[in-house]
Amino acid sequence: MNTLESLPPLRDVIATHGLAARKSLGQNFLLDLNLTAKIARTAGVLSDADVLEIGPGPGGLTRSLLAEGARRVVAVERDRRCMPALAEIAQACPGRLEVIYADALQFDPREHLSPPVKVTANLPYNVGTHLLTRWLSPPEWPPFWQSLTLMFQREVAERIVAAPGSKSYGRLSILSGWRSQARLVMDIPARAFTPQPKVNSAVVHIEALPAPRFPAEAKALEKVVASAFRHRRKMLRSSLKSLAPDIEDKLNMADIKPTDRPETVDVERFCALSELLDKG
Repeated sequence: MNTLESLPPLRDVIATHGLAARKSLGQNFLLDLNLTAKIARTAGVLSDADVLEIGPGPGGLTRSLLAEGARRVVAVERDRRCMPALAEIAQACPGRLEVIYADALQFDPREHLSPPVKVTANLPYNVGTHLLTRWLSPPEWPPFWQSLTLMFQREVAERIVAAPGSKSYGRLSILSGWRSQARLVMDIPARAFTPQPKVNSAVVHIEALPAPRFPAEAKALEKVVASAFRHRRKMLRSSLKSLAPDIEDKLNMADIKPTDRPETVDVERFCALSELLDKG
């Protein structure tokens, strides 16, 4: 029987199965198994968790998650070309890898997973931010996941962990800071990928908090924050005027100056404002 150790190098897998990365799918493959092992370890202890992986491609990170002892991995892949390569990994780890052909944006993973769940993925560039926003803003909390260990373009990673007042602070910073603890854990140079992208990447580790830091309704907060940062150089009384006729009064009640710009407002005050606007 095949084992993980007996599987061929990833470059051979790509050649055998014709897996040239496709730009249309946001694919950039990480072939260094030392790096994928480091990412898997960053996710923490995996032996008591189900792991959700989005976009496994030829399966480098998939192998590392299993090698690090993941109880079970559910890998969601929309590129049918990758299925035979992933099937070879499944054969090497009977009962521990479920590969699902699906579009992650249209797929609900919860029926395939048993808690605790850790999401670990080199997210395709073209869907990463969308998926993260979805995972950070479900209507109910705690979410289905315990932690997210995700690779993004370095610029996106910086936005997730940014503090108020920095140029990277924005919508993702607020959504991650509201109900979770996020930290940047490692950098990945562009040269580590095939094909090599134009930018460096970074891995962010996000732990779900038991409860939100401040009261707010997810959709209401998302709406306020999206409106505020759509024109981040505008004063809030201008960028949010479409949300309420008395927006200046609401801003003052939330301890926000109407002339403030969004990057100066912390999570607590955005939550307070969204609560005021949600209640009308």
